[in-house]
Amino acid sequence: MTKIRTRIAPSPTGDPHVGTAYIALFNTVFAKSQGGEFILRIEDTDQVRSTPESEQAILDSLKWLGLNWSEGPDIGGPFGPYRQSDRKDIYQRYSLQLLEQKHAFHCFCSSERLDTLREAQRLAGDDIGYDGHCRHLSETDVAAKLAAGESHVVRMVVPEEGTCIIKDLLRGDVEIEWQQVDMQVLMKSDGLPTYHLASVVDDHLMEISHIMRGEEWISSTPKQLALYQYFGWQPPIYAHLPLLRNTDKSKLSKRKNPTSITYYREMGILPEVLVNFLGMMGWTMPNGEEIFSLDAMVQAFDINRMSLGGPVFDLDKLNWLNGKYIREHHTPAQLLQRLVDWKFNETFATQLMPLVQARADTLADIAPLLMFFFQGNPAISEASFADLKTENEELMQLLQWVLWKLEARQDWTKAGIFADIKAVAEQREQKLKDVNAPLFIAITGSAASVSVMDAMALLGPDMTRGRLRHAIGVLGGLGKKKLKSLERQYQQLNKTGGQ
Repeated sequence: MTKIRTRIAPSPTGDPHVGTAYIALFNTVFAKSQGGEFILRIEDTDQVRSTPESEQAILDSLKWLGLNWSEGPDIGGPFGPYRQSDRKDIYQRYSLQLLEQKHAFHCFCSSERLDTLREAQRLAGDDIGYDGHCRHLSETDVAAKLAAGESHVVRMVVPEEGTCIIKDLLRGDVEIEWQQVDMQVLMKSDGLPTYHLASVVDDHLMEISHIMRGEEWISSTPKQLALYQYFGWQPPIYAHLPLLRNTDKSKLSKRKNPTSITYYREMGILPEVLVNFLGMMGWTMPNGEEIFSLDAMVQAFDINRMSLGGPVFDLDKLNWLNGKYIREHHTPAQLLQRLVDWKFNETFATQLMPLVQARADTLADIAPLLMFFFQGNPAISEASFADLKTENEELMQLLQWVLWKLEARQDWTKAGIFADIKAVAEQREQKLKDVNAPLFIAITGSAASVSVMDAMALLGPDMTRGRLRHAIGVLGGLGKKKLKSLERQYQQLNKTGGQ
């Protein structure tokens, strides 16, 4: 019998997402319940957006949750390297094989031509996809273009007719017509693979037996099955899990719900609670227990108990569960230790003392100044911003502008944050003090407190961004239409150098 080997393959391009933890949990539990192995691989072929900081945050967050892997970039293993940027030669070899076997072709189309094509297809109401323009170039033409150094990608050939049947462990047979499948880019112009080629090659070479991932990948599966066929490899077994949903049933997104694992850690959610909560997403224990450990889930796991209904990521339910753990699963001494491990420790307190030392006359003055560091979202309302004499709409636009700036920041330092806030003030033609005023309220809950730049630096990116989103919501929220218009304005200014 083939040994069960599952994997999680996150891209290090942002905050560690609870969706990543959700998929990692079910891959872990399924593999361990079958005596198998769970692998972690980093898919960092997006060299523009991938960062070492994001990769480390992913590793740290999954370890904090107790979702440990037996092979990965940090610990190695027999099928390494486990970081795709370290495997470029492997992908180029397999790309060349596909070209030689006529399962792929060189595409020299410019981005301008592709943009024009997509716009024409959109206006005509056609499916968006590559039209095969370069597929039938002669070998002589291709050789001449390559010799001239023309920029190009490698695209895969897909069948022009018929139906691809995906055998899904959870959904049965899923049928997708080949006409709906695009001629996917396999190797980019920078010589790096796209997800589709890299994942197929890696999953085969790393002997992955089962791929458990979100249902948003179903439409891409035919491309990967075609590659398995072209290489003559046995494909793994697929299981596409239901997507996490907001309470309104829309796809979980940071606009409506905090999505960063780090955010929940900073909020004081216990790691075993978040694991328990995610375990309830689309799966139930045999006797319907709502409180269970990771080990108990492994022991009881049966993939047939998974539901395909959209599991709701309900913050009220998460907080209720966390409260039960605090009250029913800790002695007072254990709870004290959890507080110390969280934030009530010398390392964190030492960073706070310089912020309050010049502002305090008595020791009793210190706690109120620092209280917001130990809160979730500050207790603010529309009235909190009333003294600023600025319309809510303008305040929301300003806070959203700052949020977009800080979402793009990778090195989270006071100097970097200050540079972003200053840039926002200049772009919006406002005084720095007028930008800082609502920030004080959004971040600290007060119009006057310790330095808001210092506060953001110490709170970290997840809590800072979370509080900005909370403040925008408190002020009424920006609707989709307004948000889109504001985003166009923001992108235009940043594109033209107004940074």
